[in-house]
Amino acid sequence: MPQTWYVTFEVHKRGTLPKRRSPRETRTFESEADARTFAREKFNEGLIVFAGTLNPFLPRRLIPSSEISSWIEQGQGEEVAGHEAKRDPEK
Repeated sequence: MPQTWYVTFEVHKRGTLPKRRSPRETRTFESEADARTFAREKFNEGLIVFAGTLNPFLPRRLIPSSEISSWIEQGQGEEVAGHEAKRDPEK
């Protein structure tokens, strides 16, 4: 399955290099759920996080840092609903 989502997050300076080239790091993911889980981990560490879809994946989505917390919460609601449906197949 191709990588369709990315999460970019700030990297703390560790003092090992005299000057970092980029204060951010990006990881790619196959699904929005995987990206959301990783973004939640970085957000909970207090880091600034951005996410979105990679080209040429459509529809294009960009989740700026100001909307990350609501995007993460939206995913938690979907995960809970999915787990409940799996437990009770009659629903």
